[in-house]
Amino acid sequence: MAHFATLDGSNVVTAVNVIADADCLDSESNESEAVGIAFCVSLFGAGTYKQTSYNNNIRTRYAHVGGTYDPVRNEFVFASPDVSWVKLANNTWQSPLGAMPVKSGFFYEWNEANYQADNSTGWTEIAVLVR
Repeated sequence: MAHFATLDGSNVVTAVNVIADADCLDSESNESEAVGIAFCVSLFGAGTYKQTSYNNNIRTRYAHVGGTYDPVRNEFVFASPDVSWVKLANNTWQSPLGAMPVKSGFFYEWNEANYQADNSTGWTEIAVLVR
C-alpha cells in the first residue's frame, strides 16, 4: 500500500490517504509519486499531495494529521507535543527543560500544566506497575 498526505495551504497535514501500490505505477511499471498524486486527485479532488512512508524511507518521517510538511527540507514534521516545546533546526521538538530525565526504573511524562505553573518543573515521574 502507498500513503499520500493531503496538505492545506499552510502545509499542514489534513489527511493521510492509503492507495494500492498498483495505482502508483507508470507505464513501465515503475513506482511514481507523480502517478500516485494524479490518482489521489482523481479520488479526492484537487489539492496538494505528498507521498509518505510508514518505515520513514520517504521524507524522513511518516506524515501525521496535524503535523506539517517542510518544503525546504522536504520532510514531514510532527505536531508540537505541547505549546511550550521548541522546534529544533532538525525539525524535532524539545521541551523547554531539555531531554526527558533518565533514571533507572522510572518513567516520565511531560506535564504542561505543571510547567505553566512553575517553569522549573514539567517532567513528572509516572507510576509503573511491576509484576
